[in-house]
Amino acid sequence: MASSPSLTIQSLNDAMRKAIPEVAPNNRILLTRGVQALPPLAQIGLLIDIREFDDFTEDNDPHGEHDFGAIEQSGIRYFWKIDYYDLQMRMHSPDAADPAITCRVMTVMRADEY
Repeated sequence: MASSPSLTIQSLNDAMRKAIPEVAPNNRILLTRGVQALPPLAQIGLLIDIREFDDFTEDNDPHGEHDFGAIEQSGIRYFWKIDYYDLQMRMHSPDAADPAITCRVMTVMRADEY
């Protein structure tokens, strides 16, 4: 079972994903070159799939933070991953459960770019 900080992180991560495309000021979405190369409608479809993703299991989410997912679109596998940085984006956040000191960065990539 996820601990209290993990549940807070999970809630913040879910809120970030579900708010796509309206990302909060301290949050960022990074699309890799492989994703940027997709036609605009395919990019939008991928972001919608990420927003609606809810297939979290003990295997793909062992800490209960909802910070990673894998999606298949048109036969291509994509990953998304949320990382936590300080507000200056210089190092990891000292407390990912505190949105006042954390910038969340979601990277969306083709699996073969990992």
